[in-house]
This record gives sequence, structure tokens and C-alpha cells, in this order.
Amino acid sequence: MNNVDEIRLDSRFAELKSCHTRTDPDPLPEPEMAHFNVPLAKEMGIDPEQEILLEILSGNRPWPGYAPISSVYAGHQFGSWVSRLGDGRAHMIAEIVRADGKRVELQLKGSGRTPYSRGADGRAVLRSSIREYLCSEAMHALGVPTTRCLSLVSSPLPVARERMETAAIVCRVSPSFVRFGHFEYFSGDREVLGALADHVISAHFPHLEGPEKYASWLSEVVERTAKLMAKWQSMGFCHGVMNTDNFSILGLTIDYGPFGFMDVFRQHHVCNHSDYEGRYAYGAQPDIGLWNVSCLLQATYSLLSENDEEGAQMASEIYKGYVSAFSREALRLWTGKLGFAEVREGDAALVGRFLTLLQNKRLDFTKSFRNLARPEWVEGMDETWLSDYRARTAAEAMEECLRISKMNSVNPKYVLRNHLAQGAIEKAESGDYSEIGKLMQILSRPYDEQPENERYAEPPSSDLPAIEVSCSS
Repeated sequence: MNNVDEIRLDSRFAELKSCHTRTDPDPLPEPEMAHFNVPLAKEMGIDPEQEILLEILSGNRPWPGYAPISSVYAGHQFGSWVSRLGDGRAHMIAEIVRADGKRVELQLKGSGRTPYSRGADGRAVLRSSIREYLCSEAMHALGVPTTRCLSLVSSPLPVARERMETAAIVCRVSPSFVRFGHFEYFSGDREVLGALADHVISAHFPHLEGPEKYASWLSEVVERTAKLMAKWQSMGFCHGVMNTDNFSILGLTIDYGPFGFMDVFRQHHVCNHSDYEGRYAYGAQPDIGLWNVSCLLQATYSLLSENDEEGAQMASEIYKGYVSAFSREALRLWTGKLGFAEVREGDAALVGRFLTLLQNKRLDFTKSFRNLARPEWVEGMDETWLSDYRARTAAEAMEECLRISKMNSVNPKYVLRNHLAQGAIEKAESGDYSEIGKLMQILSRPYDEQPENERYAEPPSSDLPAIEVSCSS
């Protein structure tokens, strides 16, 4: 393990001067380490016992040898074009090269005003910071591509949202924070667009070189995005704000705001109460992923060809790859959740019928899929479907114990349900951070039975008030 001044730094993104502004975080008064992700720190080679970490991760001191920056980008927000956005409350504080040669970027979220704050206060509240901190690590444990979180720092600093709350900062960790919106912002400047694309390819797609590298790269971005959407659907995860500026160029889940794992299954479930028209409803997510991909491709025509018409044609061919990639990955994931060893004709219909049963009978998404591995479980099941399902599993002649093991390895028992996050938030707001640590331990093993934590696998009781999350969440 290394002290922070011994960590090897990189500056690849910092060298792209057009993409960011040099800016310092605002000091955070009376910072307290609410939780620190020791396993992730060790993974990056950082000694977790250093006192200086609190100062750095609260934005009160720079990482030795790195000048903080905030990035500029554009984006389509709820379908409407916004020509200039950017890191309005985030500062990149380091680009680190790990011992294994992999690079990661560290970004503070909630660290104060930047040139891109658009009049806002640049802060994040404890409530939303806890949600992001817990969910990014929960998603990682589930096997969903995601940014991660190293630390959660709290402060008594008052912050006004729907009500008066207190401030917090999370340190997010990712191989890159470049978004679709970066390319949209620079779409009219081929020189900067090319430099940004070259940076992304060199740092994260080094296998793609040669005269067709931009087309190959965009094809891979499209495929990664399609697979991410399939993964979200298979987990019952709703993002809530699928704007193009919230889409990672690496196909990672990024920007946890009004997200939610569904309890009762509903195709039109909307997790963001600010999404009045349901643009980002659960069932719409795959199509929104496709729409966002089209925005990225429109922004990068000039990289594909100096001739606009030819560039548009090439982009159109790349665009077509999304649907086939999503369909293949989604069917593979769904059939795996049902315990099938391979995809066969008729499986898509069987999956669709099961989801219809869940919706019509108002059954819990996560618990229902987990219970399918229990041969005795027939609660709420349609006998016709159950008969067809058993016939399909019997056709593969897989040993039952192996099938159960495979199903339990892809159907989690524990996800970050909203009521669990809310319980941790309420304790933390009274000064007790213990539930954050408890949830981090449980959610790091989402596929294990953990009988001592059985209550954390249960849906919310009917007497709990409904929890609404918005863009301030």
C-alpha cells in the first residue's frame, strides 16, 4: 500500500485542455468520513490509514501533484438539446495508474461551484450521496458495469433542496468520466473531437488501431451500451435520468440520481417523480439507449468521413448494430435467469409470459426470480406457464442442483431497495452511519443466502410510505 504522494499519476485527460477548466473545490467545513471503501482503496494501492485522505476527499486539499479540473460537455436532457452543461458540482482530483497498469480517475461529486454550475450551489446532500455511494458498489457486486465510490464524506454545512439538508461529497472512481455529451459538445470541431476520440481509444480501446479505428470504436461503444441496457432490464434497475450527458462512453452506469430497483414489477414503472411523461420508464430504457446512441453517432459523423453523406451512411450501419446486440444479450440474460443452459426457440415467449404474470399478479421482481430456483415455489404462478416452464427445463436434462446453483448466481437475493437506502439515510441524518456499513457488507455478496440478513431481502412492508425520488436525489 502506498501513501498518496507515492501513487503514480497520469495526466492524459488533463492534457486535453479544451475539454475542461482548471478549478478548485470549495472547502467543506467540519468534514467527517461517514464511510470509506477500504477494499477499493487497497485495489488501487492506496493505504487506507492515511489521515490526509479526509482532507483530500473532502476537497480541502489537492492530491499531491495533480491540479483539480472540471469538464465541459453538452447533452439532450429529457429529449431537449442543451448546448453547454458540464461538471457543475464535480472536480477531477487525480488520474491514477494502478500497479497492474490500469488507470482510474477520481472525481469528487458535491465539491462546490465550477464554471459549469449554471447558478447552482455545486453541492450534493447527504441523502443523495448515500444513495450513490451504496448503489454504485451494489451494482459492481451484481456484475453490472458501473462507476464506483471510494468515500463518503459528510458535513454539517446546510444545503437547500426540497427541504434544508446537510452537505456530503462522494469520491467517484472510474476508468473514465467521458460521456456521450462530450462528443456532442465538440461535434462542430473536428480537431478537438478527434483528439478526444484518440484519447478514449488510446486509453480504453487500445486494441482498436488503424484506418477504420473510429468506426470500430463507435461500433464497440454501441454494443457496450446495448449490453448495459440489457443488464439493467434483467436486474429490474431503473436509471431515472437517461440523458445523453449521463451516458458513459465506456458503457458504464453513471450518475446515480433518482434510480431504483423495482419492487412490484411493472413495465411502465417510473422511478423519478420529476419524469412526468415517463420518458425514462423501465420498459422504455432500451429504446432510450438506442436514441442516445443515435445522438452520439450524429455528433461523430466527421470522424467517420470527411464527406458528410458518407459519414452519415457509415453511422447508420453502426446504429443498426444496437438492436441485434441488445436482443442477443437480453435473451441470453433472461434465459439464464430462468435456468436454461442455452437459448432455444420459444424461450423469448416464455420469458415474456413470466413477466406478464409478475405484472398482472403484482409480484416482486427480485424475489420472484430468486424463488424460481426453489422447486416447491408456486406462489402466484399460473399452472399453464409452470407446466411449460418445467417441460422446458426438463428438455435440457441438467442436474437440478446445478440448475439451482446457476440460477442463484444470476438472480440476486439482495439489491438496494429504496426502503433499505432510506433506512440508512434516516440513521445517518441523526449521526449514525452504521447502517451504511451494514448495507455495504450485505450488498457486496448479493447472490449469497446470508440467513442472518434475511430481512434485507424482503420487499417493503405495505405500511411503509411510498418513497419518491427526484433529480435532487
